[in-house]
Amino acid sequence: MSASVSIRSLPWSVPLIATALLSIGCLCIARCEELADGSGRFVRQQMAWSALGIAAMVAVSLPNYRRLCRWSYAIMGVALVLLAAVYFFPAINGAHRWIRLGPMSLQPSEFAKVAFVLALARYLMYRENYRRFRGLLAPLAITTLPVLLVLKEPDLGTAAVFLPVLFAMLFAAGARRSDLARLIFAGVLLLPLLWTQMSREQKSRVTAMFHQPSAGSRPDSDSYQLYQAKRMIALGGGWGSFWVGQLTDDPEVYRLPEARNDFIFCVLGERFGLPGLAVLLLLHALLVWRVLAVAAATREPFGRLVAAGVASLFAVQVLINTGMTVGLLPVTGLPLPLVSYGGSGLLAHCLALGLVLNVALRPGYEVSREPFRWRTN
Repeated sequence: MSASVSIRSLPWSVPLIATALLSIGCLCIARCEELADGSGRFVRQQMAWSALGIAAMVAVSLPNYRRLCRWSYAIMGVALVLLAAVYFFPAINGAHRWIRLGPMSLQPSEFAKVAFVLALARYLMYRENYRRFRGLLAPLAITTLPVLLVLKEPDLGTAAVFLPVLFAMLFAAGARRSDLARLIFAGVLLLPLLWTQMSREQKSRVTAMFHQPSAGSRPDSDSYQLYQAKRMIALGGGWGSFWVGQLTDDPEVYRLPEARNDFIFCVLGERFGLPGLAVLLLLHALLVWRVLAVAAATREPFGRLVAAGVASLFAVQVLINTGMTVGLLPVTGLPLPLVSYGGSGLLAHCLALGLVLNVALRPGYEVSREPFRWRTN
């Protein structure tokens, strides 16, 4: 096997798009602080994390990613330990999601998503048993443990990411569609059980999606956040306050809980209008497409599955985040990749893109001409 590095195969569009998304995030966070008369502390922190994230992306792309394959299960094990360790730290806003490290906080669930992609790719490479329905139980077990730990935090949004990524990677690995369909059907049958395990707040967020207040009516406590999110986008109008100015000077109108985190999409709509939202969605779509192109170009199974997993990781989170901000999905508290405020999420997604660059730089690996081909003998 060849391990040569080919700079010509590097998808330069991936780091360029990532940098553009990081810049958009900083602009939106600056707008949040402007509306809240803040000191600029959060945007400065985000800029520092952005610089660190770009450095991490470059650093991860340098060593041979095949060495990481051997440590995938160990990395997943560390991620699970960190997910359990959050319960030994005080809750913040009623949730155990962070590990305090002096003045900083680490959110293990963000890194667990990347560790999950690595572990699942390691299991699926060269495996033939997942081509049968019984063989899907092991990948399901790899998925279930982090999902249960994240749900207990509680963090419904992050937990909802794992299953779509699992199905995307199984599909990329060559699992039979009929088996995947049966698995989805079984998951639907288990939804009532999931409902009984959800907290009152999580249930209210789901029901609020079906009882959204009409324009001009007063929202209740459960639907207030969604109401304000849609209102914020409406305040931007066609072009946004950056071009036409604010519609009103009333600060209460622009008050949106978690604006710089989960609802950064609404802030972008208020500031730059529909063109800003279109640019953001286009950049994310281009990023996913370029990562999928890396997956299609590599013949080595582990690298191919890692790239496919990272692409699905970004696509699923963008769909959930944007869907919840406009009322098409329940408000689950999931940040927008590379745009929302937060060092853990930003760093984890930059590390994931660094892995994709690493795979793209080493196209010489070829273990088999058709690594996922099913053999009947």
